[in-house]
Amino acid sequence: MNHGRLDVKIKRVCVRKRSRGVLKTHLTPVRKKKGSLGSRQCLPSIIMADSRAVEFCSDSEDLFGDYDSILEDSSLLAKLDDVEQNERLRAATQQDFTNLQSKQSCEHTLTDSISDEFRNEPFEDLPASQLQFHEQTKRSRLQDAHRTSTPQQSASRVLGAVREDGTKKHGGARRSVADLLKRTMLGNAAAPRGVSRTAVLKEAVVSEEISVAIQAMETISAETTDLGPFFGLPTKVKELMHKLRGIQNLYDWQELCLNLDCVQQRKNLIYSLPTSGGKTLVAEILILRELLCRKKDCLFILPYISLVQEKVRGLASFGLELDFMVEEYAGSKGRFPPVKRRNKTSLYVATIEKAHSLVNSLIETGRLDNMGLLVVDELHMLGEGSRGALIEMTLAKVQYMSKTTQIVGMSATLGNIKDLQTFLSAEYYTNDFRPVQLKEYVKVSDTICEVDPKEENGFKFSRRLNFKYSSAMQKTDPDHIIALVTEVIPAHSCLIFCPTKKNCENVAGMICTYLKENFLQHHQDKKTILLQELKDSGNGSVCPVLRKTVPYGVAYHHSGLTSQERKLVEEAYANGVLCLLACTSTLAAGVNLPARRVILRSPYVAADCLKRSQYKQMVGRAGRAGIDTVGESILILQEKDKNMAKALVCAPVENCYSNLLHDEGKGVLSLILSLIGLNISTSLQQIQEFLRGTLLFVQQQQLCIEKSLWDVVQQCVDILKEKNLITINTAGRLSPSLKITQLGRAAYKGSVDLTYCDVLYKDLSKGLEGLLLNSNLHLVYLVTPYDLIPQCKPDWMIYFRQFTLLSAAEQKMSAAVGVPESFLARKAAGQTVKKNSNLGVVRRMYLALVLSSLLKETDVWSVAEKFQLTRGFIQTLLSSASAFCSCVLHFTEELEEFWPFRALLTELTRRLSYCVKAELIPLMEVAGVMESRAKQLYNAGYKTLAHLANADPAVLCKTIENLYKKQANMMVASAKMLLNEKAAALQEEVDELLTLPDDLPQL
Repeated sequence: MNHGRLDVKIKRVCVRKRSRGVLKTHLTPVRKKKGSLGSRQCLPSIIMADSRAVEFCSDSEDLFGDYDSILEDSSLLAKLDDVEQNERLRAATQQDFTNLQSKQSCEHTLTDSISDEFRNEPFEDLPASQLQFHEQTKRSRLQDAHRTSTPQQSASRVLGAVREDGTKKHGGARRSVADLLKRTMLGNAAAPRGVSRTAVLKEAVVSEEISVAIQAMETISAETTDLGPFFGLPTKVKELMHKLRGIQNLYDWQELCLNLDCVQQRKNLIYSLPTSGGKTLVAEILILRELLCRKKDCLFILPYISLVQEKVRGLASFGLELDFMVEEYAGSKGRFPPVKRRNKTSLYVATIEKAHSLVNSLIETGRLDNMGLLVVDELHMLGEGSRGALIEMTLAKVQYMSKTTQIVGMSATLGNIKDLQTFLSAEYYTNDFRPVQLKEYVKVSDTICEVDPKEENGFKFSRRLNFKYSSAMQKTDPDHIIALVTEVIPAHSCLIFCPTKKNCENVAGMICTYLKENFLQHHQDKKTILLQELKDSGNGSVCPVLRKTVPYGVAYHHSGLTSQERKLVEEAYANGVLCLLACTSTLAAGVNLPARRVILRSPYVAADCLKRSQYKQMVGRAGRAGIDTVGESILILQEKDKNMAKALVCAPVENCYSNLLHDEGKGVLSLILSLIGLNISTSLQQIQEFLRGTLLFVQQQQLCIEKSLWDVVQQCVDILKEKNLITINTAGRLSPSLKITQLGRAAYKGSVDLTYCDVLYKDLSKGLEGLLLNSNLHLVYLVTPYDLIPQCKPDWMIYFRQFTLLSAAEQKMSAAVGVPESFLARKAAGQTVKKNSNLGVVRRMYLALVLSSLLKETDVWSVAEKFQLTRGFIQTLLSSASAFCSCVLHFTEELEEFWPFRALLTELTRRLSYCVKAELIPLMEVAGVMESRAKQLYNAGYKTLAHLANADPAVLCKTIENLYKKQANMMVASAKMLLNEKAAALQEEVDELLTLPDDLPQL
């Protein structure tokens, strides 16, 4: 905590001459109390000045002069006199002691007796210095008692309490108590303070409240509904919620949920509410309680990298204020195993893939019990492909390996909740609360109907559109989108969900064609700034569609934009600069951008019908809490789609099914391999036992139709053996023993898809034979993701042109992997190629050329133009390559023959993660800092992480163009957290090196 140092000047004041009116202090005033101390009690006059040097009293100076008390009367020391006299009279009636040790014992008994007289006094109202005196007296008594029970007495005790200056103590107990009081208060006055007394008191209050909360959690009772000042957390957390989030009070459902018996007893919980209902805040409060009160680490799983980065930025300030670490596990970021911290707890914010790898590493190092809470956002994604299988594996492992880790899952849309409850052994809480009322409509032709499940056909007539269309407009806009949006913009915000990326751009452009001139004046200055920021992010280039639409307050949002462009568009929309976004369905799940009105352009995503869960997520964006009183959603239908739409808007949410058998059982294969690798299961029986704790086991009757679950397990074990990933030992055993091979260990530790495991091993082995190091092309080819190959459709003319620009060594390397010049020349000429070539290798090399070019130029726009690809695809390729490069690095670390790759891939991972000039990489590590912002910071003198971490947000806003205060605060907080994390990691490493080994050989 950085507090300015208080300049304290201690002034001697004559008690008899000063008036009570001048007895003022900047410290917290002492509460008046009744009793023998009187109501006239006050502190020494202390003058604080920020601009003057500190003046301290020397130890030899008697601060109190000839007075017996610092109080206006002598009540405290007078009381000491009375107690002392009584004790001496009592002692006189007892047996005389003749030796020195007996005298000392009596003297100490007397001192203890005097202190006992004060033991029952209400000391809590005394000034801090007197409280310290009281504590020191108690400590000295305990020490004396300990020394008395020791056979050997110290020399000072035997010789009779000699002072340091050689003189003998005298005056009995009264002098010792009075001197101790004076010395204590003199030390308090003279001691330099690095922080203010107010700050210390606040910290003490926070510590006390946490202590109370811990005790309450340990001795919980059914009658107790609130564990502390703020749901088991100190009041400081509530103050931070108000300061950082603007949250003063919780919704009723949030309070009810946090006070549920199952929550207080730390049972697993699933809760479901509509979008925008405030689910995340409940999870964050539970996380803070685990971090601060139980001193356990937490894992927060989010579905997308953008959400992870947003959450890391948002929680960094809490981490700094409350002293815990916030660590990002997304893309290529994250350490395995994580740094083991002795004095701090950690919150790991992770994507689905990284969370699975993190849990594996914690199990392997025996540290899973340190994780007190696991939170899964969008729990319904259990039913979505390979990512759903990873969530299921992660949760099943945590449940099986740790009985103390609480699991909390949340979602807006959940179907077969009973299956999920059985899988997680969880309680269920649901509520239909929304902070803003949502009204759902459908539009057919020019008629708008309200969704009403009570009606026979599911819809109730509401109104007709009142907008005059010319014949030309009717042809351009047959779905009346312009009429629907102009009813709300620019005064309110609007989202239009479109079925394809191209449709997003077309709709945005079409709307601006018919908007009136007054739209141009709305936030004109801010829109000019936005266009300049978009230009800076593109190194001077701006998307022609955005250049046309942004002046009207309209933009599009889909994966074809770069991450910088998407971020700028999102911030502009959130701040009201843009009033309308045409977007794809990914925005509904990936970014929290609510609107007054949400329009669904079609009930399809590409050629597929919308799922009920997708529909609910999209319409859930309607209604902005604290801004709108109502939210509206309008689904545009054709006459032929009416029956299908009725099922979409009125039917219950789809059921959620296990995906471990998805894609020919890839999930089960990966799960079994990791179970064997982590020594969780080493036989078929143990594997079967583990699988009883999966969602697949709960749903085996619906999913295992052709084969039983145990037949599937046996088949998977056979496949793993065929791939040389495991070995089976049957010698002398009733049950065959399963053991992982080095290749298998590399596969599960690198999180490599088992489909590509053999191919990757062969590619790396072949690469060692003639690794090209005078260019990055060969290394880049080896880490180009296999799963993006099907999306690559090369332009053969461009491919051949780029190939001819390669050096002779690069062309030779290309031919060695299977892409010779002759093949590309024939393809570019449109000729039929008789010799069969592996098209997968050819396409992979094309993607490698794109990546290699990007690393050289670091300009997405120029590379996109050169290869005629969208900017978004190139950035997706870059992001996937950096994540896969990290996987390949972990893969090679487990195989000794690949040792040359380790240092090379470490640096390549770093370069692919940021793809900027080397000097900008430290700034790019900060969550939320994009390339254009990093350039601004670097040019302004903020060249390192330390510069940014120690920056003043107010100065940053004035120095950096177009930087809002909130952004600056989050940026600085994130930099501080990252700096603390790096420093803590180094400190832990030092401590580890200096720690005496437990297994040190002994004689």
